[in-house]
Amino acid sequence: MTESTETVRCWLVERDYNDKGLVTLAYATSDGDRVYRRELAAGAATRSRVTAAKDVEPDQLEPVEDEDTRERYAMEVERTAEGYEPDDPI
Repeated sequence: MTESTETVRCWLVERDYNDKGLVTLAYATSDGDRVYRRELAAGAATRSRVTAAKDVEPDQLEPVEDEDTRERYAMEVERTAEGYEPDDPI
């Protein structure tokens, strides 16, 4: 029996900095319905390669409850996907 290695392509839609020196990256599905969040120390975010897109395991995605946020994420995904290749640094 083999395990499925299916992933979902998600695009960077948000990068937030907080007062504790952390950066939260949000990668959303093309429809904006689900999001993957990754939190890094600000120094690590500048040293690590933040790319325009990530392939994410479905169980790592969270639903986006707010309709306005879903719409905004979908628009950002479209803009990012049009301007960058998935592996481009951003």
